[in-house]
Amino acid sequence: MTKLTQTRNYDYVPIIDRPPLMLPKGARVAVVPYINIEHFPENIAGTAIIPGTQQFEPDPLNYGWRDYGNRVGLWRMMDIMDKCGMRGTVCLNSDIIREYPRIIEEGEKRNWAWIGHGINNAPANFLSGIDEEKEREVIGTVLDEMEKALGRKTKGWLSPFLTHTYNTPNILADMGVEYLCDFTADDHPFPFNTKTNSLISVPYTVELNDIPAFMNVGMSSADFGDMIIDQFDMLYEEGATNGRIMPICLHTFFVGQPNKALHLRRAFEHIAGHSDVWMATGDEVNDWYRENHM
Repeated sequence: MTKLTQTRNYDYVPIIDRPPLMLPKGARVAVVPYINIEHFPENIAGTAIIPGTQQFEPDPLNYGWRDYGNRVGLWRMMDIMDKCGMRGTVCLNSDIIREYPRIIEEGEKRNWAWIGHGINNAPANFLSGIDEEKEREVIGTVLDEMEKALGRKTKGWLSPFLTHTYNTPNILADMGVEYLCDFTADDHPFPFNTKTNSLISVPYTVELNDIPAFMNVGMSSADFGDMIIDQFDMLYEEGATNGRIMPICLHTFFVGQPNKALHLRRAFEHIAGHSDVWMATGDEVNDWYRENHM
């Protein structure tokens, strides 16, 4: 009989078999808001609120709705986060650097973290099904553009649309990336089985994520705010004895809309009202985990 394994990418270690995670300064929960900041070329189909016009070129209905995020929604989110003491971990399409330089300027002022998230959100730049040479080219392009713009190497990566090949973790490790967010499998960081043993997972989520919540599950704006609060309250309780990482994954053209931002603010104010919470970035979680657990 052929022996089956859980995955070639990481080992199975249930949370009950690990030492409790002791977060900095006795925090119960590290809250990490991931802000997906993406460029959708005007002549391709992208995320659509009304799929019926998605195939048209141009498609002003859906393009304008998405563009609201970079023109208005992000700035509303920044204001909310500033007031709650939160900083973003930006999942960045590298085309943003050229198309929307003000975003980079303002994120840098706030000491936000930046992780690679593909060139843009065109399906041609998704990683699934491409050969290793092409994948190295795509990832290398993103990392090079980010280093030129930010003056430092990029530590993290989220694949566009979480598309992946079996080569992805090793390519990222070869290029000096330290953490990957594609596998939403845990409340703790964990190591990947790469050739260099240098890559870890920092938690990301498809549960507490506005696109699946609104487009797949059909939640209301108020429901999504409640979901963030409920997730936090459960993790805060568990974190009294075993620390937890709480990713919150957001897109500017969704929760940047006023009706949704109202409930995002309510949820973030709830979190900020608690003690023993580490308002962290993905880079900070990565650095802390490496220093204390590797």
